[in-house]
Amino acid sequence: MSKDSVNHHSEEVTDEAASSEETPKNTAKVPGISRRNVLIGGGIAALAGIGIGGMGGFAYGKSKGEAAGQAASDVMKISYPFRGKHQPGILTPQQQQMMMAAYDLTTENRDLVIQLLKDWSLAAERMMAGNPVNDPKVSKLAPPDDTGEAYDLGPGALTITIGFGESFFLKDGKDRLGIADRMPEPLKGGIPRMAAEKLDPDQCYGDIVVQACSEDPMISMHAIHNLSRLAFGTATVRWTQLGYGRTSSTSTGQKTPRNLFGFKDGTSNIKKEDSDAELNKHLWIQPGDSGGKYFAGGSYLCTRKIKQMMEVWDELVLQEQEDTIGRDKLEGAPQSGGTEFTDPDFEKKGEDGEPLIPLDSHLAMVHPDHNGGARMLRRGYNYMEGTDSLGRLEGGLMFIAYVRNPQTNFIPILKKMSGDAMTEYLQHIATSMWVMPPGVGQGEDYVGQKLFEA
Repeated sequence: MSKDSVNHHSEEVTDEAASSEETPKNTAKVPGISRRNVLIGGGIAALAGIGIGGMGGFAYGKSKGEAAGQAASDVMKISYPFRGKHQPGILTPQQQQMMMAAYDLTTENRDLVIQLLKDWSLAAERMMAGNPVNDPKVSKLAPPDDTGEAYDLGPGALTITIGFGESFFLKDGKDRLGIADRMPEPLKGGIPRMAAEKLDPDQCYGDIVVQACSEDPMISMHAIHNLSRLAFGTATVRWTQLGYGRTSSTSTGQKTPRNLFGFKDGTSNIKKEDSDAELNKHLWIQPGDSGGKYFAGGSYLCTRKIKQMMEVWDELVLQEQEDTIGRDKLEGAPQSGGTEFTDPDFEKKGEDGEPLIPLDSHLAMVHPDHNGGARMLRRGYNYMEGTDSLGRLEGGLMFIAYVRNPQTNFIPILKKMSGDAMTEYLQHIATSMWVMPPGVGQGEDYVGQKLFEA
């Protein structure tokens, strides 16, 4: 796919080995990697606060400020292993900060691309453990191997997740890396066009994607900064996106967050505590799926950058806001009654004989009951990028979803959203879809190794 255009168009994996997402821990130092001599600049948004769940009170003898400081310090010590059956950053308890970057290859040399994936994997393992990319004590006459902005921050629950776009396999009809025949069918054709789109081609798709999530924006930015530096001569940054304040929960231990419309988001999300059968059905690519030989244990990443028309939304009366979403704004309960996690009753009617949950509400449109039971793991983030020429906020949702098959678990639901009452207040400005390989297993050196060596 060219940069100047946007393309519109079984066996089960078991978890005999521990998943890399399951248990945070400290990771031992790993060997360093070779130096690249050219820096690629990076930017970062203002720091956002880190919300830490607690026991409902503060330790005796400590002020609220001291307790909050201790909690922030503790979360910065969390680390997750890079290696495992699945890549980190998918089922991992969702962090508060994210930076995503897409890259375009600048070479057709297969060996150089493999070396880049090796360098990235080694660097990711070191950074996720809270270590610099390489020994910072280098000659003062040479550029440091690590850019240094995260030296004192610790691992900060960093996860790095790597995937491939359609153009990685086949670009402008050319099989650059000799792997076009290994492209999984669900990746082909991209995400179809839909209503409320005004796509910027420069912010869509790409050859490779990297998602860096953590509890500190500097840590996420540092990860992308250093991986971009290592890519010099092999790949160049196509687009980046900063996200702050998660809009999803991927664990039952996390509270449901809110989006920029003020509503709880992702109440019925897939959680890491779901059964293996449920995760295999909706999230993980299976051996019998298209491309399963290379990608079983992986997933598909679908993204949509969605601008929210906040000034228009803010003028709606509360009832109209709740009718648009289908939930109570304060508690998050469905309009049919109960609490946040009560199953919605789409048949229940009010005194006027109309359904309590409007049929065109967001809840009714996207709920699994109305989509053949299809579910997705949402992992989105809010974003804010200043104001436009009229002083209106340029912000919204970086929608991120992981699914076993986008053709069944994502695209049909996206198409239905053209009739969603919330669409009136949204504008989709970027899109992408990627296949995410499984984790780096025992005896493997890099993400995607099966694709090149199986």
